[in-house]
Amino acid sequence: MKATAKKLKRDAYILFFAYRDPRVSWYAKVFAICVVAYAFSPIDLIPDFIPILGYLDDLILVPLGIWVALKLIPKAVILDCREMAEELIAKGKPKNWVVGVLFITVWVLLGIWLSWFLYNRIIP
Repeated sequence: MKATAKKLKRDAYILFFAYRDPRVSWYAKVFAICVVAYAFSPIDLIPDFIPILGYLDDLILVPLGIWVALKLIPKAVILDCREMAEELIAKGKPKNWVVGVLFITVWVLLGIWLSWFLYNRIIP
Protein backbone atom coordinates (compact mmCIF):
# COMPACT_ATOMS: atom_id res chain seq x y z
CA MET A 1 0.00 0.00 0.00
CA LYS A 2 2.89 2.33 0.83
CA ALA A 3 4.50 1.60 -2.56
CA THR A 4 1.22 2.42 -4.32
CA ALA A 5 0.98 5.72 -2.47
CA LYS A 6 4.55 6.61 -3.52
CA LYS A 7 3.74 5.71 -7.12
CA LEU A 8 0.62 7.92 -7.06
CA LYS A 9 2.65 10.79 -5.65
CA ARG A 10 5.28 10.34 -8.37
CA ASP A 11 2.55 10.19 -11.03
CA ALA A 12 1.04 13.43 -9.71
CA TYR A 13 4.43 15.10 -10.12
CA ILE A 14 4.66 13.64 -13.63
CA LEU A 15 1.35 15.31 -14.44
CA PHE A 16 2.61 18.57 -12.99
CA PHE A 17 5.64 18.53 -15.27
CA ALA A 18 3.61 17.30 -18.26
CA TYR A 19 1.25 20.25 -17.87
CA ARG A 20 4.14 22.57 -18.67
CA ASP A 21 5.34 20.58 -21.70
CA PRO A 22 4.43 22.02 -25.13
CA ARG A 23 4.04 18.52 -26.64
CA VAL A 24 0.90 17.92 -24.57
CA SER A 25 -2.50 18.85 -26.02
CA TRP A 26 -4.51 21.62 -24.38
CA TYR A 27 -7.30 19.32 -23.16
CA ALA A 28 -4.78 16.94 -21.57
CA LYS A 29 -3.13 19.94 -19.87
CA VAL A 30 -6.45 21.15 -18.48
CA PHE A 31 -7.37 17.70 -17.19
CA ALA A 32 -3.89 17.10 -15.77
CA ILE A 33 -3.78 20.40 -13.86
CA CYS A 34 -7.25 19.75 -12.43
CA VAL A 35 -6.14 16.32 -11.20
CA VAL A 36 -2.92 17.71 -9.73
CA ALA A 37 -4.76 20.58 -8.05
CA TYR A 38 -7.26 18.19 -6.50
CA ALA A 39 -4.59 15.68 -5.46
CA PHE A 40 -2.46 18.30 -3.71
CA SER A 41 -5.34 20.39 -2.39
CA PRO A 42 -5.86 20.18 1.36
CA ILE A 43 -9.62 20.34 0.80
CA ASP A 44 -11.57 17.33 -0.54
CA LEU A 45 -14.94 17.16 -2.27
CA ILE A 46 -16.05 14.72 0.41
CA PRO A 47 -14.56 15.57 3.84
CA ASP A 48 -12.52 12.75 5.39
CA PHE A 49 -14.51 12.79 8.63
CA ILE A 50 -17.55 11.30 6.83
CA PRO A 51 -17.30 7.53 7.41
CA ILE A 52 -16.27 5.46 4.38
CA LEU A 53 -17.27 8.12 1.81
CA GLY A 54 -14.64 10.52 3.14
CA TYR A 55 -11.80 8.35 1.93
CA LEU A 56 -13.58 7.25 -1.23
CA ASP A 57 -12.30 10.21 -3.23
CA ASP A 58 -8.71 9.59 -2.07
CA LEU A 59 -8.91 5.89 -2.89
CA ILE A 60 -10.84 6.07 -6.17
CA LEU A 61 -11.11 9.57 -7.67
CA VAL A 62 -7.45 10.60 -7.43
CA PRO A 63 -5.99 7.35 -8.85
CA LEU A 64 -8.65 7.26 -11.56
CA GLY A 65 -7.95 10.87 -12.50
CA ILE A 66 -4.21 10.25 -12.62
CA TRP A 67 -4.72 7.14 -14.76
CA VAL A 68 -6.94 8.97 -17.27
CA ALA A 69 -4.60 11.98 -17.42
CA LEU A 70 -1.59 9.75 -18.09
CA LYS A 71 -3.51 8.06 -20.93
CA LEU A 72 -4.03 11.49 -22.56
CA ILE A 73 -0.30 12.35 -22.51
CA PRO A 74 2.19 11.00 -25.09
CA LYS A 75 4.55 8.28 -23.82
CA ALA A 76 7.69 10.28 -24.67
CA VAL A 77 6.50 13.15 -22.50
CA ILE A 78 5.71 10.77 -19.64
CA LEU A 79 9.21 9.29 -19.80
CA ASP A 80 10.83 12.74 -19.72
CA CYS A 81 8.58 13.92 -16.91
CA ARG A 82 9.15 10.73 -14.91
CA GLU A 83 12.87 11.53 -14.75
CA MET A 84 12.16 15.08 -13.58
CA ALA A 85 9.66 13.80 -10.98
CA GLU A 86 12.16 11.29 -9.58
CA GLU A 87 14.82 14.02 -9.33
CA LEU A 88 12.37 16.29 -7.50
CA ILE A 89 11.38 13.55 -5.06
CA ALA A 90 15.03 12.69 -4.42
CA LYS A 91 15.84 16.35 -3.62
CA GLY A 92 12.85 16.74 -1.35
CA LYS A 93 9.42 18.22 -1.91
CA PRO A 94 9.50 21.99 -2.44
CA LYS A 95 7.12 24.16 -0.46
CA ASN A 96 5.24 26.72 -2.46
CA TRP A 97 3.31 28.95 -0.07
CA VAL A 98 1.96 31.12 -2.88
CA VAL A 99 0.15 28.16 -4.44
CA GLY A 100 -1.10 27.07 -1.00
CA VAL A 101 -2.57 30.51 -0.34
CA LEU A 102 -4.06 30.51 -3.84
CA PHE A 103 -5.80 27.16 -3.21
CA ILE A 104 -7.22 28.34 0.10
CA THR A 105 -8.37 31.64 -1.43
CA VAL A 106 -10.16 29.88 -4.30
CA TRP A 107 -11.93 27.49 -1.89
CA VAL A 108 -12.96 30.35 0.43
CA LEU A 109 -14.27 32.42 -2.48
CA LEU A 110 -16.14 29.41 -3.83
CA GLY A 111 -17.70 28.88 -0.37
CA ILE A 112 -18.70 32.55 -0.11
CA TRP A 113 -20.22 32.51 -3.60
CA LEU A 114 -22.11 29.27 -2.90
CA SER A 115 -23.41 30.64 0.41
CA TRP A 116 -24.53 33.86 -1.27
CA PHE A 117 -26.18 31.93 -4.11
CA LEU A 118 -28.06 29.61 -1.74
CA TYR A 119 -29.03 32.49 0.54
CA ASN A 120 -30.58 34.39 -2.39
CA ARG A 121 -32.43 31.26 -3.61
CA ILE A 122 -33.78 30.21 -0.21
CA ILE A 123 -34.55 33.65 1.24
CA PRO A 124 -35.97 35.86 -1.53
